[in-house]
Amino acid sequence: MTTQAELIASVAKDAGVSQADAGRMLDALVKNIHKALIDGGDVRISNLGVFDTAARAAREGRNPATGATIKIAASKAVRFRVSKPLKDAVNK
Repeated sequence: MTTQAELIASVAKDAGVSQADAGRMLDALVKNIHKALIDGGDVRISNLGVFDTAARAAREGRNPATGATIKIAASKAVRFRVSKPLKDAVNK
């Protein structure tokens, strides 16, 4: 597993910028992905994948402790679909 700090250090080294600048770039990227998803859009990053949202309808479920029926409210879920180049690279 790679931590955020390790990712920032790696990006800084590869891009030839300071770790502070790389950290600000990562924060800006995450912020903009959040904003696009909140606004109902999607984010497509070549060779990585697509972030988007999917609507989940309201439904009934069961409380596993008591077996009682409960109502689960409608919600949105964030999805990530990996790109074919990344999938192929991981599966080599």
